[in-house]
Amino acid sequence: MPVPSIDAGVLERGGVRLAISGPRATITLDRPDVLNAQTPATWQALRHIGEQLDPDVRVVVVRGSGRAFSAGLDRRMFTGEPVDGEPGGLGAILALSPEEADARIASYQAGFTWLRDPARVTIAAVHGHAIGAGFQLALACDFRVLAEDAQFCMAETGLGLVPDLGGTLPLVRLVGYSRAAEMCVTSRRVKAEESLRIGLANSVVPADGLDAAVDELVAAVLKPMAGAVTETLALIASAASGVDADTQLAVERAAQLRRLRSFAALSAQS
Repeated sequence: MPVPSIDAGVLERGGVRLAISGPRATITLDRPDVLNAQTPATWQALRHIGEQLDPDVRVVVVRGSGRAFSAGLDRRMFTGEPVDGEPGGLGAILALSPEEADARIASYQAGFTWLRDPARVTIAAVHGHAIGAGFQLALACDFRVLAEDAQFCMAETGLGLVPDLGGTLPLVRLVGYSRAAEMCVTSRRVKAEESLRIGLANSVVPADGLDAAVDELVAAVLKPMAGAVTETLALIASAASGVDADTQLAVERAAQLRRLRSFAALSAQS
């Protein structure tokens, strides 16, 4: 299937819709009839967006249409029914060689991991269910703004699987080992109020105020210079990775020197 150009500002592929307005991109999971359940085509579309998005886009908002953010994997992935024109669902991975199977899952993960690139700020606007792959998509973003009806659930273990779309690391960093282990092993629902209390959510707002709250956050993150935001996100990611204090201080010095050189270059041009 030909891939539409993102340069035009709009992409609709794999149940994913992209709209670009200046420095803001909005990605919408657009399969409301199945609560935005995800398939390999979803992940391919997300990966394509990450690979092709214009570098002038500074903020990416991820949201779901209809009643939910995303209810997780499309049920056909478990039944062996054809999905996205390919037979077998998850079971088809077993027919591949170990190297091919690993590469296949890595390609799925790539639809999520680019959202953590400090080159831009990413915001999940979550309402209704964010289950399994939906929860992991929200975790891939820098910020999570929740409507009061939002519910997170890491459902994979209850289905005999494991979370494999990059969600375990940010979950542990956000809530700690014990809480993350309990949430994953029990597959319980975590409501918006608890999410805010334990650090999963940056804010919780009434359902009819979600769009306005996200717009306000987008405006706030666009105020600082782009280079300063990118460098700061990279610094925070470095600190979260557990580096020692001396290493972090060195990383901060290097980042500040890059900013000062950038200022000097701008002054020389004026």
